[in-house]
Amino acid sequence: MFNIDSSEFLLVAIVALVVIGPKDLPKAMRVVGYWVGKARGVTRQFRQGFDNMVREAELEEMEKRWAAENERIMREHAADTPPHVDVEASPAAATPAALPDHTVPDHTVPDAPHSDAHAHDRGDAHADHSDRPVMVEKPLVAPAPASEHPLRGTEGAAS
Repeated sequence: MFNIDSSEFLLVAIVALVVIGPKDLPKAMRVVGYWVGKARGVTRQFRQGFDNMVREAELEEMEKRWAAENERIMREHAADTPPHVDVEASPAAATPAALPDHTVPDHTVPDAPHSDAHAHDRGDAHADHSDRPVMVEKPLVAPAPASEHPLRGTEGAAS
């Protein structure tokens, strides 16, 4: 850092020993070490602050690029998205439909994958059924069969 050669350092040590004296030299070295530590701390804090500013500037730049890219993608795929339904305009859309009780069998919901039977007749092969709940059967969980493999015996069995 200071490019001090070993001979120069030895000369400074001898001059300090003669000028300060052997009695006060340890105290002087502690004071010098204290101020060197303070200077390093200030330098470290300045460097961290500068690095944080650079990092924040890079993040802002990346956020701007991501926002521009997101806007471009949204413009390209705007025709692919379904029309937006304003929740505040229609009060029926603001309250979700009640889910059916699965404990009692419901015979009003047909088993066909497309409950709108007339959608195909109208030429609407891909009707939107997102407002209707999806009926899913409750999975049956059963323990695995306890058959012993003739070659393995019971090495994998829990004890």
